[in-house]
Amino acid sequence: MVELRQNMAKRKLEQGKVVTSVAGENTPDIIDFLGPFGLDSIWIECEHGSVGWSQIADMTRACDLWDMASVVRVNTNEPWLIGRTLDRGANGIVVPHVNTKEDALKVVEGAKFGPLGHRGMYSGRRSFGVSEYYSKINSEILIVVLIEEVEAIENLQEILTVDEIDVFFLAPGDLAQTMGLTGQPNHPEVSKVIDKAI
Repeated sequence: MVELRQNMAKRKLEQGKVVTSVAGENTPDIIDFLGPFGLDSIWIECEHGSVGWSQIADMTRACDLWDMASVVRVNTNEPWLIGRTLDRGANGIVVPHVNTKEDALKVVEGAKFGPLGHRGMYSGRRSFGVSEYYSKINSEILIVVLIEEVEAIENLQEILTVDEIDVFFLAPGDLAQTMGLTGQPNHPEVSKVIDKAI
């Protein structure tokens, strides 16, 4: 049997340390190129990018080679989509447009196996050769939710009460748009809302 690979980015966050990451149109070759720079994670873009299911598996393997966490942004908050992305080898998930406590609970439901969630009972490649996989994997999954709309800001106190979410990421671009300031993520009013939320 083999040991389950630890999510070192999640460990650093738990210790209150800064986690470095690169986002963009990644490929396995680019991830291999970035590996020697010592990043903690790679943000694999599937909301706005053109990444397919087989590419997720290859990119997460490239991240594994360099002990970088693979964190995949999905395009919608659907438990089946979150679970399938994790089945393909992702260490973590980024979910956009989390506007309510119910939205946040739905993310956890899709990302965690019972008793914490209801992720579909399939394990994917991270489980191969790992004993007691289902009792170990929940503590290795990094969950990031995007706070990117005025509605999310208004509901932030309730959203923050949801356990098992590791990062609440304030996204200025979409937030600016919902404030009527499309294309102005650095507008002083947007910065003021972000500062207050933090």
